[in-house]
Amino acid sequence: MADVYFASLRARSHRESKVQKIRRLFDAAGFDEVVRPGDLTAIKVHVGERGCDTYINPVFARQVVDKVKERRAHPFITDTGTLYAGSRADAVRHTVTAIEHGFDYAVVGAPVIIADGLRGGHWGEVAVDGKHFQSVRIAGDILAAESMLVLSHVKGHDTAGFGGAIKNLAMGCAPPSGKAEQHAARPCLESENCIGCGRCLQVCPQAAVTLVDGRARFNPERCVGCGDCMRSCDLGAIEFDWTTEIRPFLERLSEYALGAVRGKPGRVGYINFLLGITPDCDCVPWSDAAIVPDIGILASTDPVAIDHASFDLINSEKGFARTALGENLAPGEDKFKGIWDYTDGGYQIAYAARIGLGEEAYRLIEV
Repeated sequence: MADVYFASLRARSHRESKVQKIRRLFDAAGFDEVVRPGDLTAIKVHVGERGCDTYINPVFARQVVDKVKERRAHPFITDTGTLYAGSRADAVRHTVTAIEHGFDYAVVGAPVIIADGLRGGHWGEVAVDGKHFQSVRIAGDILAAESMLVLSHVKGHDTAGFGGAIKNLAMGCAPPSGKAEQHAARPCLESENCIGCGRCLQVCPQAAVTLVDGRARFNPERCVGCGDCMRSCDLGAIEFDWTTEIRPFLERLSEYALGAVRGKPGRVGYINFLLGITPDCDCVPWSDAAIVPDIGILASTDPVAIDHASFDLINSEKGFARTALGENLAPGEDKFKGIWDYTDGGYQIAYAARIGLGEEAYRLIEV
C-alpha cells in the first residue's frame, strides 16, 4: 500500500497557505530522497495551450523549483511538443506560450527546456516489453535528467476520461511520434451529417482530410488519430469507435507512462493539483467550468496511487449543476463518465498497476 500525502485548502494563517503546503508536501512525501545534490532535475508540467487558463499556477511550480535548489540540484521546467496544430507544436512557440503563461525565469526560477527538441525529433527508445509496445519513444532531455518531479493538473479528458500523473507521464514525456503511437485510433465520418464546411481540413496537422463530392474524406495513411477534426466539427459528423478503442488506448498510454520512468527507480516524485477540475485537458484552447469544488493537493512517489486517490476524492464530491457534468452528480458517482460516457478513466489506473507502474492500493495521509 503506497503512501499519498494530502493537503486540504483550508487556511487561517500564513503558515497554511498553498505555497507553504506545497513545501510541506515535498518534505512529507520524501522528495529529498528523489532529488540528490548535483542532479539535473526535470520539473514536468503542462504549461497550457494558449487560451486555457486552468494550468498549474507558476507560483506553485516555483515552490518545487526552490525546494529542488535547496537540495543543491539544478531544476528545469519541461514539457514536449504536441501532436496537433496549436501554440505548442514546436519548441519556439511552446516556449513563447510557457512564458506568456508565467513560466519564465523571473517567476519560476528555472529555465524552460522543451525536452524533445525543436520539432520533436529528440527522443530515445525505452524497452517496456508490454502488450502493445516492446519499446516506447521518450523525450531525450527527460531521459537525460537524473531525477524528475511530475506536477499534474487533474481534470477530465475526452479520450482518457481522467487525466492525472499517469497521463502526464505518458503523453507529456513523449514526442509527437510517441503521442501518435498511443492514439492509434482513426476517425470515421457520419456522411449524412457532413455539410462540407472544410473546418476539419483547416485543423488537421497532417493534411489527412480532403473534400470529395462535398464530403470529408480521410486518408488513413496520413491520419495520426489526434482527434482535432472531431473537436472542430459542431455537427457531430466525425466520430471514433470508442466502444472498441478506449481500453486499448488506455493500455498504450499506461505502457508509455512506464517507459517515461524506467531507468529512474526511486528518482521520480508526483504532485497532483485538484484545483479547477475541468472537463477537458489543458491542451484545448479554453477552460470550461469546474465540475466539482476545489479539493486540495496530493504528493507521492507512486503515480498509480496518487491518481487513484485523486480519482476517488473527485468522485466523492457532489458535482456542480450547469456544467458539462450531465449526470453522476451525486457523491460516489463517476464524474468523468458523467462528462464523457464512453470513457473508462479508472481502467488506466488498474492497467498501470498490473504492468508494475505502481500500487493501486493507497494510504491517504493528511499533512
